[in-house]
Amino acid sequence: MVRAVFPGTFDPIHYGHIDIARRASLLFDEIIVAVYDRPLKNLLFTPEERIAFVEKSFENDPKFKVMGYGSLTVEFCKQVNAQVVVRGLRVFSDFEHEFRMALANKRLYPEIEMCALITSESHTFLSSSTVREIASLGGDVSSMVPPYVHEALKKRFLELGDKQNIIPSIALRD
Repeated sequence: MVRAVFPGTFDPIHYGHIDIARRASLLFDEIIVAVYDRPLKNLLFTPEERIAFVEKSFENDPKFKVMGYGSLTVEFCKQVNAQVVVRGLRVFSDFEHEFRMALANKRLYPEIEMCALITSESHTFLSSSTVREIASLGGDVSSMVPPYVHEALKKRFLELGDKQNIIPSIALRD
């Protein structure tokens, strides 16, 4: 059995993430969607909320397991006996970042393999930060995220009001 880990912060999960995970499930026996809980960035949703969104995205599909983690991804892979890390590539700049990360991970854990899947054309523009920014400005993200995430985004931004601190340094409003 080949077990793959698809790691990310998933803040929030969007259709690009779901597409990569589903396509990975055609290649591997089990996919652990690993929700990272200690990123070096401001998060909109708690680890528990993000895990719940991911679980709902893959409910009723026995190939998927959702787990939170806060260690190095390769250490998590060792703990769950995963042989592969799955990553998605959207644009050319993703390749350089993922290439460096893959080399570092291979140095830390030589037994792990990296699998990069190129995103579907319809999702190339999608990132969690883009979704968050559009939603924070009152834009419609219903075509980018599942309905339960869309509702959670609307609710969270209503709660935050003017106290929003999740917008990236290069923004759509610039």
